[in-house]
Amino acid sequence: MMHNQNQLLRMIQKYDFALYDLMLYLDTHTQSREALALFDKYRSQRQQAVDEYTKRFGSLQAIQNQNPNQWEWGKGPFPWEREAN
Repeated sequence: MMHNQNQLLRMIQKYDFALYDLMLYLDTHTQSREALALFDKYRSQRQQAVDEYTKRFGSLQAIQNQNPNQWEWGKGPFPWEREAN
């Protein structure tokens, strides 16, 4: 399924929020198989969304630079800038 840039960015943000919330829960409920399964599911879905975003629109973080011959992080616009969306 193809998403536009803004949709993908929002999806990644939702996954980040859910994963952070689940991490807090798992800190106090370490034996919860249901929470751990949900964490793994959202982590995988987030990674798919990040991979699609990176492939189509470029890196979300400098650490994701894909070109070994050139530093591409400085090329704008950045995902959080209005022109990017």
